[in-house]
Amino acid sequence: MAKFITILTLIFLLTTKSRSFSPENPTDRRILVLLDDFAVKSSHSLYFKALKSRGYELDFKLADDPKIALQRYGQYLYDGLIIFSPTIERFGGSINHAAVLDFVDSGHDLIIAADVNASDLIREIATDCGVDFDDDPAALVVDHNSYAVLNSEGDHTLIAADDFIQSDVILGSKKIEAPVLFRGIAHSVNPVNNLVLKVLSASPSAYSANPKTKLLNAPMMTGSAISLVSVVQARNNARILISGSLSMFSDRFFRSEVQKAGSSTRHEKSGNEQFLTELSKWIFHERGHLKAVNVRHHKVGEADAPSMYRISDDLEYAIEIYEWSGTSWEPYVANDIQVQFYMMSPYVLKTLSTDQKGLYYTSFKVPDVYGVFQFKVEYERLGYTSLSLSKQIPVRPFRHNEYERFITTAYPYYGTCFSMMAGFFIFTLFHLYSK
Repeated sequence: MAKFITILTLIFLLTTKSRSFSPENPTDRRILVLLDDFAVKSSHSLYFKALKSRGYELDFKLADDPKIALQRYGQYLYDGLIIFSPTIERFGGSINHAAVLDFVDSGHDLIIAADVNASDLIREIATDCGVDFDDDPAALVVDHNSYAVLNSEGDHTLIAADDFIQSDVILGSKKIEAPVLFRGIAHSVNPVNNLVLKVLSASPSAYSANPKTKLLNAPMMTGSAISLVSVVQARNNARILISGSLSMFSDRFFRSEVQKAGSSTRHEKSGNEQFLTELSKWIFHERGHLKAVNVRHHKVGEADAPSMYRISDDLEYAIEIYEWSGTSWEPYVANDIQVQFYMMSPYVLKTLSTDQKGLYYTSFKVPDVYGVFQFKVEYERLGYTSLSLSKQIPVRPFRHNEYERFITTAYPYYGTCFSMMAGFFIFTLFHLYSK
């Protein structure tokens, strides 16, 4: 009986997996939300409600619940993970630091919200994802020039931030008019790491320090080097959001009025809801997810792909690229997609033309070099999942019976040969019959 129940459970897991995240439907659907306290579910209800309204299935658990797990029988139970438990020292169940990283390494997405009380566990996960929180456990982001006037408490730790990343695919095409309210800790991004992007940066006047103590030395983290919210797109196209503030997701910050210091404009509502909603669409692959299909190549005038090409053949290459809109695949339109005909180095590099309907194509002549080549498409663009495609194909030289018999440039040599034969014939006649 126990074996029968196990088999049924495994079948259930496999079938539910096929209905959610898949190449044909890349949007995350089942999300595990880990909380320090179930009160967060109520205090941050607007953010969770926005996710549910877009079809997400949220499973709320306490972070120290002894029964929680990310996978069972080798199958992941969830497509995404939200950690709203900044103070947790140790996860419950089978989840630990390594399990969270394995979850991301397997292609799943992650949201982490830290706070001034962030535990070493949360800080270590963030470090492994590419960002470093301020080492001072009592430090907050302070800004005496860009604080929120209407909610100022004197210490200027409530920041009105509006330095957003300039990317429509990450934050949507609609401009965020109101500043985003932020109260939390700072983190830095390694400038060498091109996988991590700052989507919300502090102003040049910001710094990270303990607001309750006198500042004796220059802060370690200052100005625009401070990142308030960062995202990571891993090489396997998994996406991660790291925020130094849990309260910026709260209903209070969503509904709050905001006026930035030095500005006369007063906004009825902060930009938090628009900013985090649009950002979550990108994190959970509702935007910026590409796929390539129908990759094909053949000689000009033919339809089928050959087993190999001959040097100097004229060939055609085509590929179709589509972008996921959250509900369906739409043609992706760009003018910077290139194909390489590659052997040790690219012998041919061509920018693909497009019909504006998802089809990209080009034609070129096979170089006069034989060996094993590859068609390679390596496409990386800010905010979009990367495409890496390769197809191996041999290139052979001319066979002995494929060379042109008489070529124009060899006519002088032909003339020399026949003139020598004629001269020898005349000389022979003259030598034989002359006295």
